[in-house]
Amino acid sequence: MRYIPAVLVLLVSGFLGWYVLSPGHPIKLGLDLAGGTELIYRADTSLVQTDKQGALNALREVIERRVNLFGVAEPLVQLEQSSAVAGAVEDRLLVELPGVTDVQAAVDAIGATPSLEFRLAAESTTATSTFDFMPTELTGRYLEKADLQFGSQSGAGVANEPIVVLTFTAEGAALFEQITRDNVGNTLAIYLDGEPISTPVIREAIAGGTATVSGGFTPEEARNLVRNLNFGALPVPIELVGSGTVGPTLGAEAYEAGLIASALGFLLVALFMILWYRLPGFIASVALVIYMLITVAVIKFMPITLTTSGIAALILSIGMAVDANVLIFERMKEELRRGEGAHDAVRIGFARAWTAIRDGHFTMLISSVILFWIGTPLVQGFALVFGFGVIASLISAVSITRVFLLAIVPEEASPLWRFLLGTGLYRHNRSEGAST
Repeated sequence: MRYIPAVLVLLVSGFLGWYVLSPGHPIKLGLDLAGGTELIYRADTSLVQTDKQGALNALREVIERRVNLFGVAEPLVQLEQSSAVAGAVEDRLLVELPGVTDVQAAVDAIGATPSLEFRLAAESTTATSTFDFMPTELTGRYLEKADLQFGSQSGAGVANEPIVVLTFTAEGAALFEQITRDNVGNTLAIYLDGEPISTPVIREAIAGGTATVSGGFTPEEARNLVRNLNFGALPVPIELVGSGTVGPTLGAEAYEAGLIASALGFLLVALFMILWYRLPGFIASVALVIYMLITVAVIKFMPITLTTSGIAALILSIGMAVDANVLIFERMKEELRRGEGAHDAVRIGFARAWTAIRDGHFTMLISSVILFWIGTPLVQGFALVFGFGVIASLISAVSITRVFLLAIVPEEASPLWRFLLGTGLYRHNRSEGAST
């Protein structure tokens, strides 16, 4: 019966090996490994009166939707804060486009997504000078859709004039109604990319959540505006301030170097374990292979974007897995010196090492969580892979190695078994109760 758990572990490991090696489930590679383009935009939040973070989150969602609509594979869009001149902090938007090595093509993929906002005249005036208008909370963040219609606006426009009809979300509709109710007789200018395109005067409160824009558009201009607004009107203006490109050849070289480093690190660790800890070291090496299968399977399944920092975390977590096995084997050696049987030495050794292993892995998990919580995207990638690696190493060391050893080690050890369970240049002699 003691062989059944070991057989089950081997069967599960076989399935994991198939999943990891299956070409139908590729690893999602980051920009530094797959090659591609990174664009850095500065977000102008100076006009955002309330809920700045909400506006930035809406900005990220709009850009994600726009990039996805253009078919860029596995884009990454994220917000960060960066120090500017004189110690000021500015909000930035990072856009990573794997596989896109033409910077201009990447900029075109995001496109001239318009910034839409509504501003009230500082006084009751129809002047269109920008400084005469004050921003409101109503921006493109609250836009649900835009439609193109043809016809005169309120009977005063040109027949068959292109008109853009804006439909707001429920929250935006309530905000629009409140603004028009509180400012009857005032001018509510509609700004697109910082320029006024329409300056209607509010005659009455407007319910229903719709607004019309007639900016003297040609039919083609109106169609383009509707298309871009539906792709996502930006809640805040953005400006491209930096870009970088990683060629596919350089990315492939980095990926290959990472794999070689991982394989070399694994082989050296396995060789040391086998030479020093003999049979337990060999079992630990097998468990280490299973640990790698578990970790890579998790990376593929979630999926986690693997970067060079993630590969470094993977290599580092191999050391964590081996460290746990070293603690266990040293405890086993102590039990054999006390005269315990081979099977009991394995069982007691795992029990005595568990507390130290648990505490060590728990502190590493705490570190991973903190790094992921407060770190930059590069650090977060490292922390995520390292955290999963620590969990997988705990499983492989405490469960898999124990299952295999208990399955093959006999109750009472012959001199051969005592040699196989020995370490380094020593072998355990039960009759002497010490190492010789």
